[in-house]
Amino acid sequence: MTVKNQPMSIAVLLGSVRHARMGIRAAKLVMQALATRGHEAVLVDPMEVQLPLLDRMYKEYAPGTAPERLENLATLYRSVDGFLIVSGEYNHGIPPAMKNLLDHFLEEYFWRPSGIVCYSAGQFGGVRAAVALRATLAELGMPSVPSECAIPRIASSLDENGHAQNEHVTHTLDRFLDEFLWYARALKRERLDGTPY
Repeated sequence: MTVKNQPMSIAVLLGSVRHARMGIRAAKLVMQALATRGHEAVLVDPMEVQLPLLDRMYKEYAPGTAPERLENLATLYRSVDGFLIVSGEYNHGIPPAMKNLLDHFLEEYFWRPSGIVCYSAGQFGGVRAAVALRATLAELGMPSVPSECAIPRIASSLDENGHAQNEHVTHTLDRFLDEFLWYARALKRERLDGTPY
């Protein structure tokens, strides 16, 4: 089986711990869409993993001494083919839960693409957070693909189960995933032949 026909394994990183958060709807949408395409999606929910505010990165622990939750995430991140970042927009920027979740790791992200699924209560769909995320994701070694999936007015665009309530969301997500998965397959092929360092 060629890489092109293999199912991809994707970590879906959710960036909100707020009460009555809407981002979980976007995460469900993405998880369902990946499953429909035959790929494995693993949700990383900061409400569940409950990482502390960053003190030491995973790499700053001696081998075998990192807290179990960090070790589990490191193992997951090293095994996936890419990362989908599901982020709201807080004050024109990245939610603190997302930034904290991302910053605990570094090398575990290398040579894998990321894709940004952003959302907001208003009409802009979180795109200002996406602009800030691109710089962070590139610095972490998982640069984002050119397209993004912006979901405006999330409360009416997605129901509680993550089902799209209009064709715009469905169309945008399909095109976005086509591009993201192309990058994931391409980089997986290259990783099989080794990386620059």
